[in-house]
Amino acid sequence: MRLGKFRVLGGPGLFLIIPLIDTIPYWIDTRVLTSSFKAEKTLTKDTVLVDVDAVLFWKIVDPKKAALDVADYESAISWASQTALRDVIGKTMLSEMPEGRDKISSVLRTIIDERTEPWGINVISVEVKDVLIPSALENAMSMQAQAERERQARVILGDSERQVAEKFVEAARTYANDPIAFHLRGMNMLYEGLKQNSTIVIVPSSAIETMQLGGLAGLTALTMGLGTESGRRNGHSETISSNGSKPASEDKSLQVAV
Repeated sequence: MRLGKFRVLGGPGLFLIIPLIDTIPYWIDTRVLTSSFKAEKTLTKDTVLVDVDAVLFWKIVDPKKAALDVADYESAISWASQTALRDVIGKTMLSEMPEGRDKISSVLRTIIDERTEPWGINVISVEVKDVLIPSALENAMSMQAQAERERQARVILGDSERQVAEKFVEAARTYANDPIAFHLRGMNMLYEGLKQNSTIVIVPSSAIETMQLGGLAGLTALTMGLGTESGRRNGHSETISSNGSKPASEDKSLQVAV
């Protein structure tokens, strides 16, 4: 400044001034600068009080405008950022704020850049750091999220049961049209039962006739025959015993309950 009027931009580097005539009112940094700002107890669109913290990245692109067109460009950009943040919060629902930070940051950058452009300031980006809500509302939102997850779990379980029922219907149709497949399935079930309990097998009489095992009478006779043969073998071993004592024998008869 020369006698209170703008003369020239000096620097960077060495430059000459006339003492008592030329003055340097501002030293302006043209690097990227950061400013933090916040909006405390601001109402959202659904009337919920929130506290929002954000960071502004900006740069002076025209030092002359920043020095002469605004009294204090740092205070001006801080107030412009806070008012823009309050305006955006007032137009946003609470449920959209945690997930829509990128959208809020983009809207803030556009608004602040429009306000600071006449001052020779360019807004590079705006980042929303944190969104604080009342603790009581946090508990309510947590319960809501838990209920929603439980609902989804029940829906998935119901859909799984429906799919299983459809597969059972398809299997029943296959067995109805293919007796051999049904017979093999019955034999497999009987085999699985014998693996778990090799002594006693409980088989419905209808299943015996379906699997063509000879009917109830035939199965009973077979069981009795196995028991008689086992007794004869035990009697023969008693006859040929040399010392007259009865040798210990294991009863390997098959017990079938129908």
